Amino acid sequence: MPGSLFTHVICLACNHQMPPDPMLNKCPACGGQWLDARYDYSKVNWPQALAKRAPSMWRYAELLPIEDSRQRVSIGEGYTPLVRAEGLQSALNHPKLYIKDERQSPTGSFKDRQGSLSVSILRQMGIRECVLASTGNAAAAYAAYCARAGIKLWIFLTSMAPAEKMRELGLYGAEVVKVTGTYDEAKQIAADFAQRRGLYFDRGAKAVPGKESMKTIAFEIAEQLGLELTDGERWIVPDWYVQAVSGGIGPLGVLKGFRELQQLGLIDRIPKLAIIQVAGCAPMVQAFKAGKSVATPVTPDTRITVLSTGDPGLSYTMLYEAIQQTGGTMEAADDGEAFRAMRRVARVEGFSVEPATAVAFAGLEKLIVSGQISPDELVLLNCSGHTFPAEKHILEDQYVLDLELGENGSQAREGLSAALERLDEQIKTVVVIDDNPQDSRLIRRLLQAHKNYRVFESNNPVDGFELVKQRRPGLVISDLTMPGLDGFSLLDKLKADPETANIPVMIVSAKTITLADERRLNGRQESLWQKGSFNTRELVDHVVSTLNDTIPVKVEPAAPPAAPLKLTLPVDAPTVLIVDDNPRDSRLVRRILEAEKLYEVIEITTGAAALEMMRKSPPELILLDIILPDMSGLELLTQIRAIPELSATPVIVLTAKDLSREERTQLGDVVLWHKANLDRRRLLKSVHDALV
Repeated sequence: MPGSLFTHVICLACNHQMPPDPMLNKCPACGGQWLDARYDYSKVNWPQALAKRAPSMWRYAELLPIEDSRQRVSIGEGYTPLVRAEGLQSALNHPKLYIKDERQSPTGSFKDRQGSLSVSILRQMGIRECVLASTGNAAAAYAAYCARAGIKLWIFLTSMAPAEKMRELGLYGAEVVKVTGTYDEAKQIAADFAQRRGLYFDRGAKAVPGKESMKTIAFEIAEQLGLELTDGERWIVPDWYVQAVSGGIGPLGVLKGFRELQQLGLIDRIPKLAIIQVAGCAPMVQAFKAGKSVATPVTPDTRITVLSTGDPGLSYTMLYEAIQQTGGTMEAADDGEAFRAMRRVARVEGFSVEPATAVAFAGLEKLIVSGQISPDELVLLNCSGHTFPAEKHILEDQYVLDLELGENGSQAREGLSAALERLDEQIKTVVVIDDNPQDSRLIRRLLQAHKNYRVFESNNPVDGFELVKQRRPGLVISDLTMPGLDGFSLLDKLKADPETANIPVMIVSAKTITLADERRLNGRQESLWQKGSFNTRELVDHVVSTLNDTIPVKVEPAAPPAAPLKLTLPVDAPTVLIVDDNPRDSRLVRRILEAEKLYEVIEITTGAAALEMMRKSPPELILLDIILPDMSGLELLTQIRAIPELSATPVIVLTAKDLSREERTQLGDVVLWHKANLDRRRLLKSVHDALV
């Protein structure tokens, strides 16, 4: 495969020439941000040189701006099928319709071209983390290619984006930030976020990689139409190129590709452009029909969220000027027209397309019916995108960050700054690895009761290790006693892997630590906590300190240290009965009580066994879980109260269940603790108060 003939970059505002750097973000002469790549076209030997090349986007490597071919990140993008739409030709009474089936791309849209080239350039430049704002399809493409390249991706989407798309992004391991606002606001916040953290921000159509990737669509169209209509004797362009647009990067790149082919002498004209927008977000169409070269931004009002860019900026002006020079038009189709076109295309062509592509088909129909496209003209339509099915059950929760911008999505700059500060807290990530889901859930709830951290749980240490590698959290909290891979071995793996070696690890375990254990830990843990023996506030404060979080914890100021509890109890040790089917929970409570050397503690796992035991030997105190295998704790409590010798026995309910108002009423006069909010000192005080 040949190398790139990339020679320089020019500013589209002042035509200033710059070195061949695809990462340039503005012109040093005028400050313009719309940049374009240029090549040594005299050395291009097409189509002869293409004969033995693989059918992919990269077959056109001479005119792509990447120097090191070894850095290419590819999943088979490009050279998608060109299909004659025979069923649609009959339905629309138009004999020359072709579909460029970009649905066959790796993630189902033409944005895979952009993802492949952009991420390849990022890898070439050694960039390991980047930020993107998207309406949907570009997000999926970048997420897939960044995953393949090992680059961390932050994606900012609006809350209008379907949950299915967000789940797919989470599946790829991207960090997803959902902004309650417009796409243009999401884009501004993404840019601010990238600047605050010193990360690369993808600038879409303004930057070099985006348009350069899209022009390969034009190269393929001309080459494939030539093969279809002339057996490859020459390259052919359609009379019309039709595409639904949001920001316009697709047709801008395709336009450049046709212009380069014309410069190479491979084609003799540029096709007319048919730019289709959804009626609920059509700033380009509105400006075009008013004869204006600058589009007025609009607020999107459409269910077709992929096309919801309200401010196209210079993209529109460039497309407007191209249409003035080479012909073409802009048209809008509303949501209903798009959905009808979607059904028609499925019935007559067997093509299942997403609503955004259906907008293009609806616009095409309107242009044919109105006569703007004449019967003898060859039309090619870009068919891209799919509905992004994703399996939600294999994703952990909290893969999306919510960023509220206020009512109706509008907010002053001060509000945006506040939102970004909240995001600074939300992006701090903790992974909890514990084979007991109740223990991991307790730690997660404890942390999230005080902070907006994202806390991911894994109840399998092997999966937990992979989760740490994927999420790169600021902190890992791990148990020691786990099946398959114990906490000691997990710590060994984390510290041996360069990607995770510097992540601090807190050990929270019920295991009694021996000298041998201390030698195995070898001081590599950030801290060591005994389950049931720590103060919850101290644990939260330690996590905050470890994460270097300067945002105040959302709790009341700490009270002065409490004096040690002075328990006054009868000489005979009272019997405390723990009724809980979770052996770890009951064992933990038993150890806390037995450590005081004041109680005789009995554990029972079922309601029936508890009743049998209590009838024979009534306890002085009952610690009761609500969820039991044979009956509910509420049912058991009712039966206990019906036994005369047990009717006055104090009961403390310890549960992980969120109780309804009705359930709380049924409990009556008992002490109620949620397991997530309980610490050792409070438990001991509750037991003491119940017994004296």
